[in-house]
Amino acid sequence: MQRFHSHGKLLITGEYVVLDGATAFALPTQFGQSLEVESIKEPVIKWRSFDYKGETWFEQKFLMKDLFQEELASIGFDTGQKKVSKMLFLTLHSAAKSNPAAFKENGYNITTKTDFPLEYGLGTSSTLITNIAKWLKIDAYDLLENTFGGSGYDVAVALQGKPITYTLQERKNKIFAANFNPKFTENLFFIHLNQKQDTRKSIEHYKNQNKATLSSALEKITSITHQIISCENLLEFNLLLEVHENVISQLTGLQKVKTRLFPDYKGAVKSLGGWGGDFVLATGEINDMEYFKKKGYNTIFPYSKMIL
Repeated sequence: MQRFHSHGKLLITGEYVVLDGATAFALPTQFGQSLEVESIKEPVIKWRSFDYKGETWFEQKFLMKDLFQEELASIGFDTGQKKVSKMLFLTLHSAAKSNPAAFKENGYNITTKTDFPLEYGLGTSSTLITNIAKWLKIDAYDLLENTFGGSGYDVAVALQGKPITYTLQERKNKIFAANFNPKFTENLFFIHLNQKQDTRKSIEHYKNQNKATLSSALEKITSITHQIISCENLLEFNLLLEVHENVISQLTGLQKVKTRLFPDYKGAVKSLGGWGGDFVLATGEINDMEYFKKKGYNTIFPYSKMIL
């Protein structure tokens, strides 16, 4: 039995514009996903996924020979979760191309388990990609590009397991460890918006925008990223978050989450990742979190309970 584990992520700066080369800042979460692999003689992959409660949320069996077919349209999926099944098959199909020897001799029982609710958006796909790449000793970024797509920052966090800055480049991505340990972490909270954001749809929306001011936005966000990492004052931190929100709002044409949902909150509120769902970052005191609870947002993590 082989076991692999990767941590989830939260994108603190650089959402959307990381795709065009802005330097983003991301933190690893205490939550993550594990993958266990057991060899079997039957030439199949028996896949089972458990949620954080230990309950099966997805189950599928794939024939090993199907992984080497070039025409994927002929593959049948006998599950009610066809979208999940197709993406998983595409991932295994791409992985088999990178390491065909691993799929020639025997089959596998494969089990995954997330230790966070799937709707949290902490990286179910990126941790899966990373765990499969670890197992097969293949390039995680190539596997991501051939399947789910995206900038790759989330895979970088899963591989590194520590705070990073990430800059997408044509030849080789720039990934650096980030020393982020401000004195005001007790004033940072992560609040779930009670809905899951579709990353692929968020990316598509961004790509369809008229980005005439993109160059300026990239420079501003990269600068804000470095300022946030080195910031030692909460008031300055709040201002940087607000400026970041303004830049992304102007670029995407989307309304800021604080304007839309929390206009009278006294602290800062910033979207993390695709706007419209998943977690937001809020600053304030522990007592200030009652504001969000009164509005029905009860899933609130202090920094110390969320970040690795």
